Amino acid sequence: MLNSSLSAASKRANLRAQLATGDLLLLPGAFNPLSAKLIESKGFDGVYISGAVMSADLGLPDIGLTTLCEVAGRAQQISRVTNLPSLVDADTGFGEPMNVARTVQTLEDAGVAGLHIEDQVTPKRCGHLDGKQVVDPTTALQRLRAAVNARRDENLLIMARTDIRAVEGLDACIDRAKAFVDAGADAIFPEAMLDLSEFAAVRAAVDVPILANMTEFGKSDLFSTEQLANVGVNIVIFPVSLLRVAMGAASRALDVLRREGHLTSILGEMQHRADLYELLDYESYQAYDADIFNFNVPR
Repeated sequence: MLNSSLSAASKRANLRAQLATGDLLLLPGAFNPLSAKLIESKGFDGVYISGAVMSADLGLPDIGLTTLCEVAGRAQQISRVTNLPSLVDADTGFGEPMNVARTVQTLEDAGVAGLHIEDQVTPKRCGHLDGKQVVDPTTALQRLRAAVNARRDENLLIMARTDIRAVEGLDACIDRAKAFVDAGADAIFPEAMLDLSEFAAVRAAVDVPILANMTEFGKSDLFSTEQLANVGVNIVIFPVSLLRVAMGAASRALDVLRREGHLTSILGEMQHRADLYELLDYESYQAYDADIFNFNVPR
């Protein structure tokens, strides 16, 4: 009720323990706190908070227009309602190394279990679009070291994302991943891999967990969780999937409303009021607040 029952520190420790098992962790992307609660109810390992989703939710393209305050606010809202660890997209860190340090501490205060900092130039582009540019090795490592040095909870997962594969090729990606690990990265996010062999090559090159981004309509094929586990991937995110499904359903519903004048024909496709109330745990609020204000949950 109101908040998760676990502290942020506990969720960070849990994420570290999960990663230590070597099992593949599945983190669907939450587009709001309610969808994060749904992800938890379905038994997933964690929640991903996507920069692309946040931009889209604000009606903006994913080109670095969101601010640290907006990202931290949404990260706090989502992390607050679930016992699952949350991993947030911190883009390029919102500025120079000192800005990166402030970003890390702000997101740590928001309750996330982990975050990733990328090596694109600012303003960035979506990782699966052409025309990306990456910063030089010195700048990339300065960002990462600033992030690592800024955290106060040693269990906060600092992940380094590199977009260099699409710019300079796989060998450059592997070299940069190694350099990130040497600089203190807890995990590596190699963006826009083309096939399983590329994930396997990164896996063989570093001794920290690696992440696979299974975003629809992107550069990477949509590999199964079994395929990814077999090549040693440790975390897989589905960053925009729930938003895409929800927006597709909303678009179809609006077409029905425009055509038929009501939504009776698609009631079976909707989340029932009772299911929503169960997800929100209405009953616990009623019990807590019974002395001040009482209400009945329709069944």
